[in-house]
Amino acid sequence: MLIGVPKEIKTNENRVALLPVGASILIANGHKVVVETNAGVGSAFSDEDYKAVGAEIASSASEVFANADMIMKVKEPINDEYTMIREGQIVFTYFHFAASKELTEAMMKNKCIGIAYETVQKADRSLPLLIPMSEVAGRMAPQEGAKYLEKAMGGRGLLLGGVPGTGPAEVMVLGGGIVGTNAAKIAAGFGAKVTIFDNNLYRLRYLDDVMPRNVSTMMSNEYYIRHALPKADLVIGAVLIPGAKAPKLVTKDMLKHMKEGAVVVDVSVDQGGCIETCKPTTHANPTYVVDGVLHYCVANMPGAVPITSTLALTNATLPYAVEIANKGYEKAVKTNHEIKLGLNVIDGKIVYKGVADAFDFEYHEVDSIIK
Repeated sequence: MLIGVPKEIKTNENRVALLPVGASILIANGHKVVVETNAGVGSAFSDEDYKAVGAEIASSASEVFANADMIMKVKEPINDEYTMIREGQIVFTYFHFAASKELTEAMMKNKCIGIAYETVQKADRSLPLLIPMSEVAGRMAPQEGAKYLEKAMGGRGLLLGGVPGTGPAEVMVLGGGIVGTNAAKIAAGFGAKVTIFDNNLYRLRYLDDVMPRNVSTMMSNEYYIRHALPKADLVIGAVLIPGAKAPKLVTKDMLKHMKEGAVVVDVSVDQGGCIETCKPTTHANPTYVVDGVLHYCVANMPGAVPITSTLALTNATLPYAVEIANKGYEKAVKTNHEIKLGLNVIDGKIVYKGVADAFDFEYHEVDSIIK
């Protein structure tokens, strides 16, 4: 199989989908690897690093897409890439289809085989290809929130941890999963007063046991969230429903009760966001203000720390890429249930229910297509 790695073109996206060591492993398994020139530069890997392990360097993205049997990316294809993707071509990347009808329709139209990192799922319901970036984004969220709470950045002018004789900032974390747990851990390390909201009482009991004393837990419902928002200096959205749109836990109506200069960081913006007023932003223009509340909603937060992010991501994705390449996607889907759950689109049909439900599209069982 020929595996192609194009350079990421989303704004300020510096990650790359395959390391030189990953290329060498695929090549050792009998495959060819073609990497677009400078694809790895943002993550500190040169074309020479890829050449040294036997990968070929392509001069353009169109050359990569035209020849590859499987495309490996980090972020979802964007408009300029839609028409380069061929019918029957495997595209293995983060798609977050439920957040974009345009993307979903484009991948249906070109009839590619879309395997989404974010819906590959283990028997214990963990998401092995989402976890590394959730850890990065979760740890970044308080860091970004702390920065934008500074007056010069448009925030209230508050130090997250305070100092002796002053109170710390109050941080709400909506969601107690991987993102929320990492966000709470870092915010607590800053010295903030942190409250984690989740609708799973067993998860809250676990978090109550393992978190430091400046972290408390609260059942997530509209009443408690509405009651807590006026006190919050920083709200971190960390809600995930695999492959589906995030529920809107903070509505625009609730927002007007927040403090002037408070900050929201919605990590779940990739899946539509859990704060109603959130819309995707970029690292170049990360924030905007609604009702006096500063919104940070960068849709590819880990792209700001590409060396850490690329290493963490490729550690997780490579074994699946090798299996898909070695077996072909049909056999991989039949023999590996985790990869089967990653399959979202095939031959113009939606085979992941959360995506179909997001847009009222027809849903097809994978087994009705791959027999």
